[in-house]
Amino acid sequence: MLDPKKLEEIARQIADSVPPGVKHMAEEAEGKIKQVLQAQLSKLDLVTREEFDIQTQVLIRTREKLEAMESRIAALEAQQAGK
Repeated sequence: MLDPKKLEEIARQIADSVPPGVKHMAEEAEGKIKQVLQAQLSKLDLVTREEFDIQTQVLIRTREKLEAMESRIAALEAQQAGK
């Protein structure tokens, strides 16, 4: 999920853009906007940056292991072909 502080910042920016004549409704609008943003963003298939970075590292290690295994297989196949 997205950082709650970021959601608050976005909601505050939207609420701040409300004309001065309706500023008394800004607090209520900010709360509603925050609820709507959270509801809509929760529907998206998002991951945190931390989760993304962890999965990137897992993928790198997996790729390295795969390349090492491919090299070993190629060496074994060459050894078998030489016999």
